[in-house]
Amino acid sequence: MIKPSTGRSVMLAADHGYFMGPTHKLENPRKMLEPLLPYADTVAVTRGILRSSIDPKWDTPILLRVSGGASVLKEDLSDEEITTSMEDAVRLNVSAVALSIFVGTPHEKQSLINLGELVNQGEDFGMPVMAITAVGKELEKRDAKYLALACRLAAELGAHVVKTYYCENFRKVADGTPVPLVVAGGPKLNTETDVFNLVYNALQEGAVGVDMGRNIWQNEKPVAMIKAIRAIVHEKATVKEAQNIFAENKSTVGEKPSVDRA
Repeated sequence: MIKPSTGRSVMLAADHGYFMGPTHKLENPRKMLEPLLPYADTVAVTRGILRSSIDPKWDTPILLRVSGGASVLKEDLSDEEITTSMEDAVRLNVSAVALSIFVGTPHEKQSLINLGELVNQGEDFGMPVMAITAVGKELEKRDAKYLALACRLAAELGAHVVKTYYCENFRKVADGTPVPLVVAGGPKLNTETDVFNLVYNALQEGAVGVDMGRNIWQNEKPVAMIKAIRAIVHEKATVKEAQNIFAENKSTVGEKPSVDRA
């Protein structure tokens, strides 16, 4: 999932439906995913979407969401448990599994124990685990002090990779987390440039990549968007160069992969 040639990764998040249902532009997962997968180093989905919407001939590595239990209708989204067995993850031939932790919530202990148990199970199968520092509906928690704590807890409990949010003083978060960090896109940002700035700044401050969903597939030109993000991540493109790549590709339909998939 993290390309050895660059040490970086573009992960495509498409697991929102496990608590949000048919999210805008993700109503038909297969239709959304097909043109984007050639440009993603991995795609995050649930086992239901993997079975129903991922063609076996597609060779993009799978990051399997294995936690759930609460829907967007609940005020508290932290009441999650492990929903998919490690045996099923192995049968599905995924590259890694992921679950959310909710530090500072009523279900903090439950989510952290879930992580520890998932790591234990993963060790038996050689399965990497990604922890996601979820904040539920409390977006104001996305500051360096909170995220540094949540990411360090995840690493201490054995997570191999941690997904978190970009924030002011993100270097503090990265320096305190002794495993690779990937940055979430979060809710859709106002402009493409806002997204490119987020990606560029996160990489400069210690992230190894991004795990983005809505800021790619809710864009009117999602393939152009992921190509531009990929250039920042793997080719060290600047924000201005990413803007140019987006502009060059946004009028193209049915692009063929132009990236090294080795």
